[in-house]
Amino acid sequence: MFFKKGKKKELAAYDKTGKIPVIRASICTGEKVAGFRDETTGKFEELMLIRDDGDLRKFMLQYQIGERELKKEW
Repeated sequence: MFFKKGKKKELAAYDKTGKIPVIRASICTGEKVAGFRDETTGKFEELMLIRDDGDLRKFMLQYQIGERELKKEW
C-alpha cells in the first residue's frame, strides 16, 4: 500500500580499458564474484555476486563481455 515499486538500479558506466573481466570463485564455499582486474596493478574490483547462470549472463550483457574474454580465478 505505501510501498513504491523499486526501480532497478543502473550501474554507472564502467571504463574497461586496461581491465580484464574475471570471475573469482571460492574453492571452499563455491561463492562466485564477477569484476575486473587491473592489468598493471593486479587489483580486483568486485562488481556483482554470481548466484546462477542468469546472473553471469546479466553481467556479460551489461558490460559487453564475450565468453572467451572472461577469465576464472580460484
